[in-house]
Amino acid sequence: MTHRIIQPEGWLPAKGYANGVLTRDGTLHIGGQIGWDGDKRFVSDDFVGQMHQALKNIAVIVEAAGGQVSDVTRLTWFVTDKSDYLARQAEVGAAYREVFGRHFPAMSMVVVAGLVEDEALVEIEATAHLS
Repeated sequence: MTHRIIQPEGWLPAKGYANGVLTRDGTLHIGGQIGWDGDKRFVSDDFVGQMHQALKNIAVIVEAAGGQVSDVTRLTWFVTDKSDYLARQAEVGAAYREVFGRHFPAMSMVVVAGLVEDEALVEIEATAHLS
């Protein structure tokens, strides 16, 4: 096996990219996830709602590869509104803990002018190491 594409069951296929790529050494690279569900419908027009869904998407991809969220070692967040993120830290933390619990991988945040999907307010990519 060179590497295996990870596509959660029941999700519409990604166009032009892979949701996840698992390498033979157990490294799982997860493409940027946004606030839509497996049917590519946005669950919210709100930052925290979209962030929560993006994290849930990451968890589903990790589980589809045979892992769990505690295997995630890195998250990179791309946000379109820094002030909204900063103003809602308590909500962000609560939504994060619903998905990741008390697991805190290395994280970076980048403020961007926009994302490919116009409705998207946040995109999060991840790396996990599965044993």
